[in-house]
Amino acid sequence: MPPVLAALVLLALIPVTEQGPHEKRLLNALLASYNTLERPVANESEPLEVKFGLTLQQIIDVEWNDYNLRWNDSDYGGVKDLRITPNKLWKPDVLMYNSADEGFDGTYQTNVVVRNNGSCLYVPPGIFKSTCKIDITWFPFDDQHCDMKFGSWTYDGNQLDLVLKDEAGGDLSDFITNGEWYLIGMPGKKNTITYACCPEPYVDVTFTIMIRRRTLYYFFNLIVPCVLISSMALLGFTLPPDSGEKLTLGVTILLSLTVFLNLVAETLPQVSDAIPLLGTYFNCIMFMVASSVVLTVVVLNYHHRTADIHEMPQWIKTVFLQWLPWILRMSRPGKKITRKTIMMSNRMRELELKERSSKSLLANVLDIDDDFRHAPPPPNSTASTGNLGPGCSIFRSDFRRSFVRPSTMEDVGGGLGSHHRELHLILRELQFITARMKKADEEAELISDWKFAAMVVDRFCLFVFTLFTIIATVAVLLSAPHIIVQ
Repeated sequence: MPPVLAALVLLALIPVTEQGPHEKRLLNALLASYNTLERPVANESEPLEVKFGLTLQQIIDVEWNDYNLRWNDSDYGGVKDLRITPNKLWKPDVLMYNSADEGFDGTYQTNVVVRNNGSCLYVPPGIFKSTCKIDITWFPFDDQHCDMKFGSWTYDGNQLDLVLKDEAGGDLSDFITNGEWYLIGMPGKKNTITYACCPEPYVDVTFTIMIRRRTLYYFFNLIVPCVLISSMALLGFTLPPDSGEKLTLGVTILLSLTVFLNLVAETLPQVSDAIPLLGTYFNCIMFMVASSVVLTVVVLNYHHRTADIHEMPQWIKTVFLQWLPWILRMSRPGKKITRKTIMMSNRMRELELKERSSKSLLANVLDIDDDFRHAPPPPNSTASTGNLGPGCSIFRSDFRRSFVRPSTMEDVGGGLGSHHRELHLILRELQFITARMKKADEEAELISDWKFAAMVVDRFCLFVFTLFTIIATVAVLLSAPHIIVQ
């Protein structure tokens, strides 16, 4: 059989309904004397019960029983329900009290389903915009509770009793998941409130939408880069000062954190009620990086100090050359820093302040006064030099003859003056060279001490700021209500 013929046969087999005239007659009978201003109750002293429900897919359910819309379905050809436009019927003026919509009521007017027992079902879809206080204290680990308060605008609790359709709250079966928020629940609660304007109590139903922010995006796009950048700031303390990029690295990291803080500020509402947790963490890390830049300047200043300009105070020697290196387990080449060596060094310094230490033989010779040649020879030169060996005694006897014997001999007076001047010049040159070598050694040692002090400050800052970063990160994560919500 061709397709067209099959369709004709099927149409012919459909029985003809006779409900059209009955439905028309029913509508005329119900609405002939119906008044939309009349509250549909049999007794005006009794309240009309309105069941209110909400499905979180932009749909609300309002159900009540209209006393004037009842009929016997057998009298009207078995018609058990009707769809009537809401402007033809009475319907409760249930509105959302905390609406932020321009038209205040964001529902779309659909037909009211009326059944033969008088029950009326009104299911208007709508997009609701409500005022909600946002708490950003734990951002981005925050939970938000937004209330949607529904109630009659003119009927008090004695005239209209608003009850929850489901004690569990709203219907979440058709809810579409969101990528930024996780829906915890939507409990409902019936409230009876007496307002200052009116003595009668008014009934409302409040649904609380409980949502939790999904933190996976913020964790991997804000927190992890911040921790990595702060770790780069810590590595800056291991960079040698002579590299020339130590300060540049710190300033670059500080600018990077500033950019990240601006990104966080753009995602937050502009309120001053609370400081977000992520903003607090970023400020702590930024304070740490800024402090590292300041201390890097101190390190560079210590590293490039010279003996001609700066002298090292005693407290710097005690703190940065003794105790801090001992605490940080640092050592210098050829100098082992222990508690015992520190105590011995301090004891030796106290002894040097009380008395002058003995000098070497060369220093004694160079510090002899120029008038030593006029001093008489010791009576027992051999005995005094017996411990030095025969070579030393011969040298001293010859040395003494070269100074003493010509002074008693008139025939070699001219030779005595020339030898004396030559020896005097040699001694002066030796004193100058020795003083310069001693001064160069002291300057080199002082420069080495300043560089070691800078190294100690670097190591100390590395330990302190590493500990600060770990404690701040752990404290932020542990203080959050939850860490990762996918």
